[in-house]
Amino acid sequence: MLGGALVVSVFFISSIFLSSSLGKSSSSSSLSRSSVPSVSRLSVRSMADSAFKKIQIQRDDTTFDAYVVGKDDAPGIVVIQEWWGVEVGIKNHAIKISQLDPGFKALIPDLYRGKVGLDAAEAKHLMDGLDWPGAVKDISASVNWLKANGSKKVGVTGMCMGGALAIASSVLIPEVDAVVGFYGTPSSELADPAQAKAPIQAHFGEIDHLVGFSDLKSAKKLEEKLKASEVAHEVHIYPGNGHAFLNRSPEGVSRRKSLGDSDDDEAAVELAWSRFNSWMKHYLA
Repeated sequence: MLGGALVVSVFFISSIFLSSSLGKSSSSSSLSRSSVPSVSRLSVRSMADSAFKKIQIQRDDTTFDAYVVGKDDAPGIVVIQEWWGVEVGIKNHAIKISQLDPGFKALIPDLYRGKVGLDAAEAKHLMDGLDWPGAVKDISASVNWLKANGSKKVGVTGMCMGGALAIASSVLIPEVDAVVGFYGTPSSELADPAQAKAPIQAHFGEIDHLVGFSDLKSAKKLEEKLKASEVAHEVHIYPGNGHAFLNRSPEGVSRRKSLGDSDDDEAAVELAWSRFNSWMKHYLA
């Protein structure tokens, strides 16, 4: 585990999220799943769960669950969870990725070991307790599992907390062939993007309010670091979009509105996925 500076940085990031959700009025601050009709929620979750094969991956002295979807011999992509954990939103993203041209095998490692945050306070608690260097080891083991099971090349992607870890993987995991990170940057204690080794594409909302993590200034700082790294890179800013703009499920939209992000830009979502697909296809296929 890294030193106290990393702990402080993680606390700072999670505090931003929590204060964003708790600072709203009582009518809009709750991120409870009860805001989505239970029948629809269970139906969507069931469909998402049925698409995956559950596996176990071992690294060092620990074993963790992972969820795989896609063709066996396709290029692999490790899909890293948001701070909520492995829930329906990240599973839907993985399913979509598996269906993009030319077809990918997506794998979600369960960094929280089965735990899921039901509201912002729980998600904060889980992220505060995450062993970030250990999470990088989980991602590394996931990359190696994909390469040992039919994927000749493997990329890493993630959203929010997962976006930060995806970018860190370019620095810390030599076996990674390409990275796409969405609205998240790693702390300097975890990884310096100036030392990136794999090509990185990054996506940010112009009006993202998470200062020091995924706001416009953070995106520009990342771009300067990537220039210094001399790896191939792209940093895309989406005008008028806030944090987690890819989350278009009813549950995701409800969460985003509770955090004060009310933008509704399907064109930006489609453009981001198109850029993602082009990047991964170029470097992995």
